[in-house]
This record gives sequence, structure tokens and C-alpha cells, in this order.
Amino acid sequence: MFKRHASWILCGLVVAAIGCTAKSGIDVSASASSGSTDTTEAPTDNGTDTVDSSAKTIGFSAMDLANPFFQLIADTLTEHAKEQGFEVMVEDSSSDPKKQSEHIDSFITKQVTAIVLNPCDRYSTGPAIKRANEAGIPVFTCDLQCEAEGAKIAAHVGTDNFGGGKLAGDAMIEALGESGGKVFVLHFPQANSCVLRVDGFKEVIEAHNNDREEGKIEIVGEQDGGGNQNAGFAAASAAIQSYPDLAGIFAINDPSGLGAYTALEQAQKIDQVTIVAFDGQKDGKQAIKDGKIYADPIQFPRKMASMTMDNIMKNLSGEEYVAVTLIPTELYRKADAEKDPELQ
Repeated sequence: MFKRHASWILCGLVVAAIGCTAKSGIDVSASASSGSTDTTEAPTDNGTDTVDSSAKTIGFSAMDLANPFFQLIADTLTEHAKEQGFEVMVEDSSSDPKKQSEHIDSFITKQVTAIVLNPCDRYSTGPAIKRANEAGIPVFTCDLQCEAEGAKIAAHVGTDNFGGGKLAGDAMIEALGESGGKVFVLHFPQANSCVLRVDGFKEVIEAHNNDREEGKIEIVGEQDGGGNQNAGFAAASAAIQSYPDLAGIFAINDPSGLGAYTALEQAQKIDQVTIVAFDGQKDGKQAIKDGKIYADPIQFPRKMASMTMDNIMKNLSGEEYVAVTLIPTELYRKADAEKDPELQ
């Protein structure tokens, strides 16, 4: 493991585990391990003036504050920043990359100390991030990563989404049992985290099918479920009509999973189709307890936000810190929900 000192990581990250080389930034390539944390040596001089930490302001552009997951990140980041004497300017991108780019430009104009993003789109936020780089403002990503060539990220904290996708695949295999059946994926391909979840899910399902002649699980299709209930409902409704014998739905987050449940309820197929989702926020956990969702690989947004703030402070003080941190998920089932104090 290599460490870094107040340096940049190239935003071209497609990770489940990270391999690093020291160039003008961090050139990161993917492998399929899970739950890894990695660091690298990179130049301490980013070619810009040192950021003035006296501003004591952090700009945060969230993916979508209508999603409780991102609201929790915003609240936790604000709380931990306040402990360090910082104010956080929270903006809601509402999953709109153009709006997020405008947020970044506004943060640059206001000369914030640092910028934190949940990138709405893994590529299109790149030009705005580059403008922040040129202004000497360090950019940190939380949960979602950017893959735009040449955009530099000071540090990333997120979930091991590939490993989480594999757990989702395990849950689907467990739920469908020896019968197997047809499965549909509610995707959100704009986010690299969701691409990794689906890739991990597919890898496990493929391995499962290789070991058997009967009872295979067939992924019959995938559609953008928007990462929200309305789009998830629409996509699931279309899938139910196209595949009347559908046995399972993998939704890349809880909101789209809950939208899928509403579609199944209206189609009177809740006893036929099993939903596996992802996230583990309170609404999702309650749905698992109520039997609406079979299981979730759960994430830890509070930890993501607190570690991001730690990275900001270390960056400003010139301390060594981890360039890329991926937090493993845990599979959460009905038995876990029934003893979860958050749901009592």
C-alpha cells in the first residue's frame, strides 16, 4: 500500500479494488476484489496556489436530496464540518448534471475552501471539476465517482459497489432457490456505482448458472429506473408486461425498489416476484421488515461523510491520507430488520 501527501487522484476510476501508479496524478485501474482501501504517491504541487483555509466554507453538491441516502450524507457532512469550524453550502442537483456543473462554478466564484460532490453523471461533470482544479480548489467525491478524463479528485470515499452487487446476486439466488427464473434489472447507468453493482450482480448470477443445467437464473433485461420511485415504478411496470413470468427484480437502490413494489402490487404479482434492492436506508429497511423487499446490501453514508470531512482536514493541513476508500456492504434481511433498533 502506498500513501499520498496532499495530492490528487485522477477521476478515471472504475473500481472495486484499486491499483495505483504515480504519474501526474493517480492512474487507477480496476480489479474485482472487494472492500479495498488504497493510496498512492503523487506530487504535492498541483500547479495552483494553496487553498486559503481561512474561508471556512465547503461547497457540497448532492446527487438528489429527495433520496434520504443523500440527505443523510449532507446532514452528516454538515455536522462534522461544524465541529471543525466550517460551514457547508448544500446544493441539490436533483440528478441533473447541468445543475451540478452550475453549483461547482458557483462554489468557484465564492472561493470555497473545498468542494464535495456526489457526481450526477460519471462523465459530464468533468469539465466543471477541471475548472475547480484550475482554481486550486480541492474536489472530493463521496459515494459516487467521476470517470471524466483529466478531472482530478483529491480523495474519494464510497462503497465497494462491485462487492455489494455480488451480495445482491447471492440474495437473489437465495430467494429464488432451486427454481431459478427470469430476473429484470432496474439500473441507473449514469452512476459508476450502479454500473459496478450490476456488474457484481451479473458475475454472481453467471457463476451460479455455470454450475447447473436446471434452475438457472436468466437476466432477461435491464432498464434505467432513474434511482427514484416514479421511474422505478414505470420501468418495473413495463418489465412486468414484457415478462409476465418474471421471478425477480434487482433494483440498484431502495427508491427504485419501492417503485417496483408498487408496480407489482398494482399488477397483483407481489407473491410472484422477489425484489432485491440496495442501500439500506430506513424506508428500505422498513420495506424489508414488511416483506416488500427481500434483502439489501446496506451502505454506510454517515461513515462516508465523516471520512470525507477527515480527508478535507488532512488535505488542508498537509497530512497523509487515503486517496480511495471503499467501504464493504453487509447483506440485510428480514431477520436483521426485526431486531433493528432503528425500526422499533
